Amino acid sequence: MSLITWSQERFATQVAQHDEEHRQLFELLNTLHRSIGIGEHISTGEALDNLIAFVAQHFAAEERNMCLVDYPDFKQHKLEHDSLVKLCLDLQADFHAGLAPLNEQTTFFLRDWLCRHIPATDFKYVPAFTARGIN
Repeated sequence: MSLITWSQERFATQVAQHDEEHRQLFELLNTLHRSIGIGEHISTGEALDNLIAFVAQHFAAEERNMCLVDYPDFKQHKLEHDSLVKLCLDLQADFHAGLAPLNEQTTFFLRDWLCRHIPATDFKYVPAFTARGIN
């Protein structure tokens, strides 16, 4: 069973690059959730590393596009990104140091963050992006 499922109605920004990246984030989060569920430490670490690396790539892509269109809420949007990245990097370091195990609460938190962030924050950039031909 998947932790999070993409749906066009709920998550599509109509910016193809970012919609595809969001789908990939969902897949990577589902992989992490499954790894935690079976209790496999090595695959959990790999899934965590893959997810965090992709999150950083995706946020950088969104932020580049925001800069291209001189998006007025860029600073606030970037603060949300930076806050999640810091939390994830701290979690990653603690996990690999053996200081903090990952559990379902971790993936539930990340799922809930994405389910809030995409509709409430990412959707706001859509008019600016589409007005400048980024779709």
